[in-house]
Amino acid sequence: MWCLAALTAEDIRRSRWVSPPLTNGRIFMRKFLSSAALAVVMMAGFGSAHAADVKEVQMLHWWTSGGEAAALNVLKQDLAKEGFAWKDVPVAGGGGDAAMTALKAMVAAGTYPTASQMLGYTVLDYAQAGVMGDLTETAKKEGWDKSVPAALQKFSVYDGKWVAAPVNVHSVNWLWINKSVMDKIGGTQPKTFDDLIALLDKAKAAGVIPLALGGQNWQEATMFDSIVLSTGGPEFYKKAFNDLDEESLKSDTMKKSFDNLAKIIKYVDPNFSGRDWNLATAMVIKGDALVQVMGDWAKGEFVAAKKKPNTDFLCYRFPGTDGSVVYNSDMFGMFNVPDDRKAAQVALAKATLSKSFQSAFNVVKGSVPARTDVSDKDFDACGKKGIADLKAANEGGTLFGSLAQGYGAPPAIANAYKDVVSKFVHGQIKTSDEAVTQLVQAIDDAR
Repeated sequence: MWCLAALTAEDIRRSRWVSPPLTNGRIFMRKFLSSAALAVVMMAGFGSAHAADVKEVQMLHWWTSGGEAAALNVLKQDLAKEGFAWKDVPVAGGGGDAAMTALKAMVAAGTYPTASQMLGYTVLDYAQAGVMGDLTETAKKEGWDKSVPAALQKFSVYDGKWVAAPVNVHSVNWLWINKSVMDKIGGTQPKTFDDLIALLDKAKAAGVIPLALGGQNWQEATMFDSIVLSTGGPEFYKKAFNDLDEESLKSDTMKKSFDNLAKIIKYVDPNFSGRDWNLATAMVIKGDALVQVMGDWAKGEFVAAKKKPNTDFLCYRFPGTDGSVVYNSDMFGMFNVPDDRKAAQVALAKATLSKSFQSAFNVVKGSVPARTDVSDKDFDACGKKGIADLKAANEGGTLFGSLAQGYGAPPAIANAYKDVVSKFVHGQIKTSDEAVTQLVQAIDDAR
């Protein structure tokens, strides 16, 4: 199966034209693609890009959990009011790797979706390959350049052209805690990493699973993002995971970060390996586990389960990271579709960045708006904190791209990072010294 880490502009160009698109296209696709990716191509309608209904929006995404599906339904309803039908191309998998494999297959087949859910550097890869559309005229009319933070425009604008519509801003440095369990064990908000370990010890002593985690590399690396920020502070995180400064990557601080990862991973249950992120969230919702370290998409699961902050669950920044936001942003990358499909694409883009959608969607999704002029009045306590934190971090220079989530560095480097962290978690890398050595080597190889 193709891997997102291997994606380059030359990859895409080569995969599109390596064999004649009409005469031997089906034979080529069967040889060239995995069965899973080929199934998505066929579901999307192989060879039918120019025959699509002009009133149809075809969307490739990985929002298949309860909270995610509920949030996406907000957009479907908005577009339905304008007369546009919605064609789902969902590919399950919380990190999005399977969806990106499917997208690469569709692009190789020439069956571009109207849009695809994407993350940071992946948008830029496809834009460099010349397969993205141009939303600049719509962006100018709607004033996106004035309302969308510069950090997001870095990934949604390529060569002066808007190629993607940011949907939200997620941040990953959160703790999600079951309040009834917290009250039962007499816990309080942890302010330091050592406080967090002490809290997990209390849960363990009470017979509750302390830490809910899914043993998938993107989940493990997402948690490690927060650990590194907590251990080294904002300047260190930026140098190591945004600037890829080698001295920082191989430093004693990075070694201590791996030591802290080794400490916290002892509090997961024996069955964590391979668990989907939303199932880990469900453990906290049900009270089977005390805490999950996860991005704020986890809040969407609490909302879908009719749970309320400060009543049923608690949201805290990962201890030692208050004042900083490690972010990602879901974006709808817009492809270079035929003229008869562009009206649907423009409608999708305008709806996505409308103030009403940005509020309604993010209230359900757990994230915060991708534009800075949206009121927080409809958001719950966690949402209001998220909006305030984002504003402060944006103004204070402590808004950092998540390496685990595709915003700290290009995909090949992010995948190398996730691989090393996961090997450490699962015991294939035995010591923090070895982990640091392998991290530096893996990132160097991926540059």
